[in-house]
Amino acid sequence: MLSPVLWHEDRIQIVDQRRLPEEEHWVTLPSVAAVAEAIETLAIRGAPAIGIAAAMGCALAAVLHPGDDPPGLIRDVSAAAERLEQTRPTAVNLFWALARMRRRLETLRDCQAAQIRAVLVAEAVAIRQEDIESCRAIGRNGQALLPDQASVLTHCNAGALATGGYGTALGVVRAAVEAGKRIEVFADETRPLLQGARLTTWELMKDGIPVTLICDNMAGTLMRQGEIDVCLVGADRIAANGDAANKIGTYTVAVLARRHGLPFYVAAPFSSIDLTLATGDQIPIEERDPAEITTPRGMRWAPEGVVVRNPAFDVTPGTLISAIITERGVAYAPHLAEGLARLAQMGRTAG
Repeated sequence: MLSPVLWHEDRIQIVDQRRLPEEEHWVTLPSVAAVAEAIETLAIRGAPAIGIAAAMGCALAAVLHPGDDPPGLIRDVSAAAERLEQTRPTAVNLFWALARMRRRLETLRDCQAAQIRAVLVAEAVAIRQEDIESCRAIGRNGQALLPDQASVLTHCNAGALATGGYGTALGVVRAAVEAGKRIEVFADETRPLLQGARLTTWELMKDGIPVTLICDNMAGTLMRQGEIDVCLVGADRIAANGDAANKIGTYTVAVLARRHGLPFYVAAPFSSIDLTLATGDQIPIEERDPAEITTPRGMRWAPEGVVVRNPAFDVTPGTLISAIITERGVAYAPHLAEGLARLAQMGRTAG
């Protein structure tokens, strides 16, 4: 199973997703600064994967601390967390993972440096493993919503590359295929960085799952022609009322799905749900470099000096979402808020 971020004793390794699909290239991240840069430049991307990388960045800070003085080590880890939380604002998993590492650090203030290092490394590795297990549970819960034979439209990449492994939206697809269902995928290219074209198709072809690549503006026509049965996407942050932030263009897919009477499902780990936000209007939306649109991969597509807007995400209102699939269970429309609150209570009871 592909996992895009790995811990190896005293270093982090990632698949450089900027170089896919041309090359599956693994790089070593030797410092916290390198981890932060990898997140900012999308060498590692996807909300759960970003959270894992950030947690491992805190562990790396502990391992790299040159002395055996616990106060200095703790300062280095705290500084690492502060740097990493500045990388990308929308995906709540980043902040969830860093908060978890900080809480763990607080329990270690009376420990020796060696123990602090060992515990933080174990915590980061556990976050990755728990995410893989969570994705498999999302897959099991979500595949029951798919017909025995279905064409599924995806937007962006919510697969193994975006998680610890297996995937969220693509985890549902994988679980359905494993259950014997006949699933084919239509992958939106997902402009401007083409995560669907470069990453989703690459993943599914490696797994032998039928996939057809389409331009973003073809989705409505295929829906109208009856070629799409289900829309299935991931999420970077979900508010308490069920509003969901995902890659820019997701809202358009949801509107089209409603127009054509198609189910629109969101698959995400519960760590993507931010119950502190009442609605999606409060979700911060990252604006990225205009060059991603004007000069993708160094090729000029627009005149110099043109004004550009490049929001990386949009928010789909919960009123357009048929169900939110998590590892704890499924919240269904029209009662998404109540469903998410119930799933939150399940977690508190389990804890």
